[in-house]
Amino acid sequence: MKRFGLSEVAFDIAPLRARLLSSRAGAYASFEGWVRDHHEGRAVEGLHYEAYAALAEAEGERIVQEALQRFDIVDAACVHRIGSLALGEMAVWVGVSAGHRGPAFEACRWIIDEVKARVPIWKHERYVGGENQWRHPD
Repeated sequence: MKRFGLSEVAFDIAPLRARLLSSRAGAYASFEGWVRDHHEGRAVEGLHYEAYAALAEAEGERIVQEALQRFDIVDAACVHRIGSLALGEMAVWVGVSAGHRGPAFEACRWIIDEVKARVPIWKHERYVGGENQWRHPD
């Protein structure tokens, strides 16, 4: 089963969360990253994510598989948006199910940190006033 994906459109997290349900899981933790209206003191009006899709999907899948080995969790998944996003839109989602809350929280944090560090996704911020800048997602 694929546990990491890229999406060009907004997605519903309910079916993603449902895939993580298990009678072995007593805990679920998730993270949602949204497009905010500022970055480093500059007013942001939107952004555009680009990815090297094949490599991004392979590396994202590797990260989730590593989390399954590293933490005492039942399952995990992650979806990252690509394309143009408006303020307030969800840019990334991570979900983790586990027997207990500690490993669920730890794995969730580790997955998003690794995705931001290792997956080839680039963010093009559009600032109020017309300026723009490519940035590595943070």
